[in-house]
Amino acid sequence: MWRNILGRASLRKVKFLSDSSSSGTHFPVNRVRGILSSVNLSGVRNGLSINPVNEMGGLSSFRHGQCYVFEGYATAAQAIDSTDPEDESSGSDEVNELITEMEKETERIRKKARLAAIPPKRVIAGMGAQKFYMLKQRQVKMETEEWERAARECREILADMCEQKLAPNLPYMKSLFLGWFEPVRNAIQDDLDTFKIKKGKIPYAPFMEQLPADKMAVITMHKMMGLLMTNAEGVGIVKLVNAATQIGEAVEQEVRINSFLQKKNKKNATDKTTNTEAVHASEEIVAKETEKARKQVTVLMEKNKLRQVKALVRKHDSFKPWGQEAQVKVGARLIQLLMENAYIQPPAEQFDDGPPDIRPAFKQNFRTVTLENTKTSRRYGCIECDPLVLKGLDKSARHMVIPYLPMLIPPQNWTGYDQGAHFFLPSYVMRTHGAKQQRTVMKRTPKEQLEPVYEALDTLGNTKWKINKKVLSLVDRIWANGGRIGGLVDREDVPIPVEPEREDQEKFKNWRWESKKAIKQNNERHSQRCDIELKLEVARKMKDEEGFYYPHNVDFRGRAYPIHPYLNHLGSDLCRGILEFCEGKPLGKSGLRWLKIHIANLYAGGVDKLAYEDRIAFTESHLEDIFDSSDRPLEGKRWWLNAEDPFQCLAACINLSEALRSPFPEAAISHIPIHQDGSCNGLQHYAALGRDKLGADAVNLVTGEKPADVYTEIAARVLKIMQQDAEEDPETFPNATYAKLMLDQVDRKLVKQTVMTSVYGVTYSGARDQIKKRLKERGTFEDDSLTFHASCYAAKITLKALEEMFEAARAIKSWFGDCAKIIASENNAVCWTTPLGLPVVQPYRKPGRHLVKTTLQVLTLSRETDKVMARRQMTAFAPNFIHSLDGSHMMMTAVACNRAGLSFAGVHDSFWTHACDVDIMNTVLREKFVELYEKPILENLLESFQKSFPDISFPPLPERGDFDLRKVLESTYFFN
Repeated sequence: MWRNILGRASLRKVKFLSDSSSSGTHFPVNRVRGILSSVNLSGVRNGLSINPVNEMGGLSSFRHGQCYVFEGYATAAQAIDSTDPEDESSGSDEVNELITEMEKETERIRKKARLAAIPPKRVIAGMGAQKFYMLKQRQVKMETEEWERAARECREILADMCEQKLAPNLPYMKSLFLGWFEPVRNAIQDDLDTFKIKKGKIPYAPFMEQLPADKMAVITMHKMMGLLMTNAEGVGIVKLVNAATQIGEAVEQEVRINSFLQKKNKKNATDKTTNTEAVHASEEIVAKETEKARKQVTVLMEKNKLRQVKALVRKHDSFKPWGQEAQVKVGARLIQLLMENAYIQPPAEQFDDGPPDIRPAFKQNFRTVTLENTKTSRRYGCIECDPLVLKGLDKSARHMVIPYLPMLIPPQNWTGYDQGAHFFLPSYVMRTHGAKQQRTVMKRTPKEQLEPVYEALDTLGNTKWKINKKVLSLVDRIWANGGRIGGLVDREDVPIPVEPEREDQEKFKNWRWESKKAIKQNNERHSQRCDIELKLEVARKMKDEEGFYYPHNVDFRGRAYPIHPYLNHLGSDLCRGILEFCEGKPLGKSGLRWLKIHIANLYAGGVDKLAYEDRIAFTESHLEDIFDSSDRPLEGKRWWLNAEDPFQCLAACINLSEALRSPFPEAAISHIPIHQDGSCNGLQHYAALGRDKLGADAVNLVTGEKPADVYTEIAARVLKIMQQDAEEDPETFPNATYAKLMLDQVDRKLVKQTVMTSVYGVTYSGARDQIKKRLKERGTFEDDSLTFHASCYAAKITLKALEEMFEAARAIKSWFGDCAKIIASENNAVCWTTPLGLPVVQPYRKPGRHLVKTTLQVLTLSRETDKVMARRQMTAFAPNFIHSLDGSHMMMTAVACNRAGLSFAGVHDSFWTHACDVDIMNTVLREKFVELYEKPILENLLESFQKSFPDISFPPLPERGDFDLRKVLESTYFFN
């Protein structure tokens, strides 16, 4: 029977090809042979659980790579949808007929073999294939069609208004967008029409012509409002050069996606006239040519023949990047058209009998800024929005297009500098911020060397999250009622004092001071409100999703960050309280214990410095408060609001309450991420590098009955030195006066920031300013001069105490500084390779200026020069190197936890997993720390310096202690 069917198949010219066949309705011959063998042997003789029919169903399962070729689809989403293997099973009618006959034959065998079971359904990323491809389609739509959707919405509402002759009841900001859309779009269209007449005379014309006017209008409006909400210059104002660059980048990005889709659609129109075999042959030729070109590029890069590389890439790359100059020119022109055509007017009830006050929504101004540590000043152009626009900014997040939202399916694995994460949105494995040398080095680094980094980023990106709806619902309630609770900013502004009569100069002077203070406070509140709105809007968008993912990349030092900027686990307590793991796991005995410890840690206030058993006792003594917080968070005693991290504490209270009220608390499911934080982690890395016993004791590298608190220990040392100084004669020792004044002020809080930032190379002046700020907060001294001098003295003593306790750290820091100074003095950037193989180049170079004439003004673009900033290279090296080590430790832990089956998330020196898995993670992170520091890190660094700069003589490595690193494995509070 089988032989007859196969014979007929060959007569009908059905092709049985290998699994590696690239496309078409092909059947793998090995697969078919496997079916026959399973029918003959397993199904009949052995009666094993094999279902030949379902085995044949496997004929339709084809592998799909991550490079999608769209043939005959209007959108990328439709093309992605078509890649569902379930949709490719039909083939020709003849093939279907053959499959039907084969099924009939196997039906007889299946009746005999009752034990034949259905094989597991194909699972992708923990979900069924059909669901995965549906989500993939939505993900691609989110990445490629958001601007088109926004433009279409504007067009539809305008058409509806014309048809019904009514203005719809729209939210304030949406009505502004709608009012601006048509005039801005028409102005852009007029520009596009003008370009056809004045061909070649307008430098930015070829770039603007690549996108429809309505899309450019929507991008310009949304990007401008987004920048005004989140800008460093303050809410409602943005530097013109920044706005022009970002709007130009957004337009280029959309053009890139459009050109890609259009090219595929054109290709499809051609393909329809060619036979299938010819198409497959041409695709194979193109693939071979591309692979050949890639290999040629690699060889040329190794030989440093950059000109040939550029020519080869240009030949094979269909889309040419615009460059910053073109982006700025396009962005500036679009901003100009927005300013000329976007107007605003107060509500009608604000008018008397006069004409309506219609004015531009945006205007261009110039500001003068004094450069830091210099007497020189620089003037720059900026865009400001009208106060009426500003009024609606903090409510506009829900009407804005937010790019780079969390992904609905796991991100693409990283395979190259710009290959990974999102499907269409540009994604880069490193945030280089325009540093050319770093970007070049990254692109030249072999993929094999970067595999550990890629694997770690993929692991972090594959952690599935979801919104904690109970916490989000509560936050929405608080926010709707004006904020002011749980660290949320007040939604109301501070009233501006009424201006007094000018005759009383003293009163008028006070009024000006109070007014200035109130305006500053309102600006800060406005900025915070915009930030919260953006976070909450992302949470609202994602709350009904079953789960979502955060693709990650690294900064130039190798620290990992989520690409999505607003709502992520690196954010504030609000963000962390709203987020939880999508996967839930039973608590178990260990998990229940860790959940109680976690609540104590989040409550803080000194409780987090107690031994674990005391923290558990604290939580158990407040069970009534925890139940009350869970049941009546706003109506009850509000105990959770006393916590240092209130929203995270509330989420944990809800989880613990549910567990303790269930019949089997240990079986209760928990989604809460439990944190394990390093103890002054930077100093932990220094103590391990220097094998420093004293430092290791201070930062919990060795076990103790309770966690050592380095800040308290430094405060005690500072107090001891000051007590000795206070006994000196003020006449011969002037600091004795300040020592006496400071005795009552020395505590953990006074020195904490200085101790923390000592790792990052805090200077004497920096430490002085930190302590001065603490003293001012306390109102210790009324006299500013006295505050200043006391701060100078306290800073000096604090740094002295730090050097005494962490002598090895000081020696290593000095060695870092000496090496960096020598390298930078030769006009070289300091560079090294992290233990995971990531190349690091410090980006500090003297900025050059490049002038670009735009339609608004001449803009100054910052350009890298060949001259390094020697002092910055030197001072930044120590903290940057330590950051690259803590980033390596986190990545090593992430990969090991993933292999152990744990969900893992990391925030630099804070590692998260499920409550039931904390003990496993604790073992892993200690093992990885020891593994990291058993490598000759400093020796390798010196060797790399000597290899890179053979003509430079470097100082010898500093002496190190004899601390036994293996003790970290037994340290209870190393991370706690």
